[in-house]
Amino acid sequence: MTQADIVSRGHAIEFPILAEDPAKDFRPQAGQVGLYLTPGGPGVRMDSHLYPGYEIPSYYDSASRELCVWAPDRATAIARADAALRELLVDGVTTNIELHRAILANQVFIDGR
Repeated sequence: MTQADIVSRGHAIEFPILAEDPAKDFRPQAGQVGLYLTPGGPGVRMDSHLYPGYEIPSYYDSASRELCVWAPDRATAIARADAALRELLVDGVTTNIELHRAILANQVFIDGR
């Protein structure tokens, strides 16, 4: 197989979901997860070890939670990602979920610039 044999199909966006506070220089947030609801639907996958009651220690692995979204095209992937981020609930600790939503709504990002 060569590079010429590989065909691109669709568009994927991945979001690291971190227990950190973007408003405070992305300071890590330790604490206990209250409610935890993951998003679902076509092209949406959540990779995580979180559960209600999970204690995020101060030395946590920030790369252990990731939301992955796929769609046939970029605009649909962005729409699916926004819907999935709206559905995702990690209660009890501050996360970067709203930062991801703000990036998705930014015209520079939407335009792919």
